[in-house]
Amino acid sequence: MAYVADTIFALATAPGKAGVAVVRVSGSCVAEAGRALFGDLPNPRFAALKLLKDRQGRRLDQALVLYFEKGSSFTGEDVLELHLHGSTAVVNAVLRELSEMDGLRMAEAGEFTRRALENGCLDLAQVEGLADLIDAETEAQRRQALRVLSGDLGNLAGNWRTDLIRAAALIEATIDFADEDVPVDVTPEVTELLSGVRSELDKEIAGVDTAERIRTGFEVAILGAPNVGKSTLLNALAGREAAITSEYAGTTRDVIEVRMELNGLPVTLLDTAGLRETDDYVEGIGIQRARERAEAADLRVFLKLEGEEPDFDPLPNDIIRSAKADTLSDPQNAISGKSGFGVSELVVEITEKLSEQAGRSGVATRERHRIAMKRASESLDAARAVLALGPDHYDIGAEELRTAIRALDSIVGHVDVENLLDEIFSSFCIGK
Repeated sequence: MAYVADTIFALATAPGKAGVAVVRVSGSCVAEAGRALFGDLPNPRFAALKLLKDRQGRRLDQALVLYFEKGSSFTGEDVLELHLHGSTAVVNAVLRELSEMDGLRMAEAGEFTRRALENGCLDLAQVEGLADLIDAETEAQRRQALRVLSGDLGNLAGNWRTDLIRAAALIEATIDFADEDVPVDVTPEVTELLSGVRSELDKEIAGVDTAERIRTGFEVAILGAPNVGKSTLLNALAGREAAITSEYAGTTRDVIEVRMELNGLPVTLLDTAGLRETDDYVEGIGIQRARERAEAADLRVFLKLEGEEPDFDPLPNDIIRSAKADTLSDPQNAISGKSGFGVSELVVEITEKLSEQAGRSGVATRERHRIAMKRASESLDAARAVLALGPDHYDIGAEELRTAIRALDSIVGHVDVENLLDEIFSSFCIGK
């Protein structure tokens, strides 16, 4: 059922002075609002230059106007877009005029997109993709958000759902229509369908953590003893004085973060407190935080002095460099933030390692998606275990499949139970 509500309006572009500002109006009173402002509406989806006036006939602005009919707009409702000259005075005048019209009110945060969801123009995953696209700062974030906004996740969930509905239809037909012209042993086909969906779910579940990192940013922690050159290296990587450097141990007391982009990936570099034993309470807190952030980071860069070993065991994917290469007779596998030696090579290695991680991401991007897919996967495991017990237990297996289908429905935010009956009737000539 279509979403019915007040007619809403809001500035759709960023506030402040600009070349063009767009005010969007959506709802059943769009036609009346348009006629009050400028007269006859333009033909749907065709731009027209209109002179906007207030109720006293005074000019507000000359604007480019677009009208989208109900069912052919972003929200699914009648929509009017006013492309104004982007001064604060013009925008405020037009918004004030709209606010004084009967049946119109200022939109709440996200309300246009909420209406698009309620009216079936976007599914829940696409809404999330739109939010991610608006927030995207890097190329990888843009590409990932567009995949979700374009419906790739919804299509994937829909394909899984179709297979599970087919499997459930086979089981239900065996249970309820045993005397009709339907297969008696549906276990082989059902098992194949469930195995295929289960395998794809596992792949997507494994990629959610990486996809979330693309959304929120990878973390790279720089670790090492005090005065080993961590802050100097951070400044060299950031291209600015992001961290204080000195010859005194314990200068860095807290984790310092620098945001940057590497090969389209969002990356946060972490300069941590030097790892050592200390009686200084505040420095001790910083060292503990350093260890915690390092353990949670996606990649660690260990700086060590010649002949020393890292303070805790690196993971296989971590990077180890000898510090202060400018003081070494043999600077192989060494780095110096002060002179810049080895910095570009380190950036390349970090980029390659993070890009490899990013390549393992799937279409699902959020923890909500992972939880829903995990629930579906667990239900499929239960269904397969029950089906192995034979036809006498098919009713329990069918219920487990319905649970899996509902979990997948939660990804895109819809439920359509009639599809199960449609599949039964179309496949097995029931009701003859």
